[in-house]
Amino acid sequence: MASSLSAPAVAERLRLTEIFHSIQGEADAIGWRTVFVRLTGCPLRCVWCDTEYSFHGGNWHAIEDILETVAAYGAHHVCVTGGEPLSQKRCLVLLRKLCDAGYEVSLETSGALDVSTVDHRVKKVMDLKAPDSGESARNLWSNLDHLLPHDQIKIVIASRVDYEWARGKVAEHALAERCMVLFSPVHGAVEPRELAEWIIDDKLPVRFQMQLHKLLWNDAAGH
Repeated sequence: MASSLSAPAVAERLRLTEIFHSIQGEADAIGWRTVFVRLTGCPLRCVWCDTEYSFHGGNWHAIEDILETVAAYGAHHVCVTGGEPLSQKRCLVLLRKLCDAGYEVSLETSGALDVSTVDHRVKKVMDLKAPDSGESARNLWSNLDHLLPHDQIKIVIASRVDYEWARGKVAEHALAERCMVLFSPVHGAVEPRELAEWIIDDKLPVRFQMQLHKLLWNDAAGH
């Protein structure tokens, strides 16, 4: 006779590279004390990537344990990043539970994976990959239709070719009418002042940004 008892629930888990507490260095939450949850894995291999250590390894953690660790830092802002966090399907569960807990939640995503099912409360910071990244063919252009006004598009610029590509995409897709657009120079590849002057000369409706964490800690490793 079969038992009427249900099997114990298995905790939902994610493979995690690290959780750390720092100052947000990018996007519209720049400067806020933030807890970063860096998930493991990424299907892309951008030439200029500064978080390659998150591609492999990591350890499995129950989502409830991640929430407890985040809470211990006492910060209002939480950034889920990678790697590519959406490469783990349960990332969507983590995002929803963080929002339910009352955090201001952002998601850093490559733009290569579908964002349509991300909780609407999350601020998506979505890349569009320019040619010099080596991954521009992976841009999932249908994602543009799922961006909300509080989301952000980030284009990392490594050369004048990248800049002209980005300028063209801003015009072609009316990106600045969808949400905030951020242009960011690749550390050591484009002089920040040069990129700023290109934006000024062309009167682009985009926001120039540098990575504040690299200015504060001279840190080229990502945080």
